[in-house]
Parts: sequence; C-alpha cells; structure tokens
Amino acid sequence: MNKLEFLFRWTHVFVGIVWIGHLYFFNFVNGPMQGKLDDAAKKAVNPQLMPRALWWFRWGAMATFLSGLILFALVYLYTPGLGWGANTLMKGVEGGQSDRVRWIEWGMVFGTIMWFNVWFIIWPAQVKLLGGTAGDAAPALRSRAALASRINTYLSAPMLVGMLGANHAGMSFSYGGLLLAGLLGLAVIKASYVHAGFVGQKI
Repeated sequence: MNKLEFLFRWTHVFVGIVWIGHLYFFNFVNGPMQGKLDDAAKKAVNPQLMPRALWWFRWGAMATFLSGLILFALVYLYTPGLGWGANTLMKGVEGGQSDRVRWIEWGMVFGTIMWFNVWFIIWPAQVKLLGGTAGDAAPALRSRAALASRINTYLSAPMLVGMLGANHAGMSFSYGGLLLAGLLGLAVIKASYVHAGFVGQKI
C-alpha cells in the first residue's frame, strides 16, 4: 500500500505542476501577450498554440483532481490490516478531525472549485470560441472564461497552503490562519499580475 500511495502522490504532484503551470502561463504570459498581438498574428499563432495548451491544461486538471481523491482515500480512509474507514491521521486527539486533514480538506475545496471552473466554464467556452461557433455570445463567453481563470489563479495560492501547510510545516489549523493564507495568496497573485504587465485575459 505504501508503494501505491507513493505512486498516486507522485502522480498528483506531477500532473498538478502541469495544470498550475499552464494556469500561470495563460494568466501571466499568454494574457499580456494576446493584448499586444494584432488580428493577423492571433490568426497565425492561436490555432497552433491554444488547442495544444488547453489540452494539457484541462487534462492536467482532471488528473490532479482524480489522483487527489484517490490519494486522500489511501492516506486518510485506509488502515493496513484493518481496511477502510477514518484512520488515526484523520481523527483528532480530542475527537473530530486532525489539523492535518482539515488543512487538506480546505485545499481540496479550493482545488475542486478550480477543477469545476476548468471543465464546466473555461473549456466549454473555449470549444465555442476556438470552433468559431460562439457568434454574438463570444464577448460574454470570453469574459466568463477569463473571470473563472482569474478566480482559479487567486485560489491556487491558498489551495497550495492547504495541501502543504500541515504536512510539511506542522501548522495547526485555524480559520484565522486560513484567512491569512488567502490574503497573502491574493497579494502574491495580484503582484504577479502587475509584474506581468497584464492588459487583458483571453485564454
């Protein structure tokens, strides 16, 4: 079981890098670049770039989501020799849930919102935009996808704190700590947008 857990942990981290790497590419590289391209350049570049990048983006999100669910079950809902059920890593010392699992669960909440945005908002909009079937709805679809992408970018920072904080930093869970992580993440991502010279978001 330890080898299986390691396999899914490795997979989760690897595909998470693929997903978040493309999220940051779209927001901090592609967004500013698209604002500086004329229509002719966009027609030459985007048909080659966007379908390929969006493939890695959406399937990175799906693989991260699924491997994370499996990993959570293996780590917190299984005890070797005893079988399935909440184990000692999930249970707190005085009942309830441990700090570690509460941080992880909040990370999962943010990650699930991000996964939903990719598959049910961003990707459906891009199918119509790239396929030329959006028609008069194109501006609204572009705006909706851009908003979902920006939300995902802001959520990525507290999501990573939830995933890593308790396990690697020994952080005790508190809603104040969660709020602080969210505010610090917001500040870091906002500064990244400013540094990128963000002028528009068309992904």
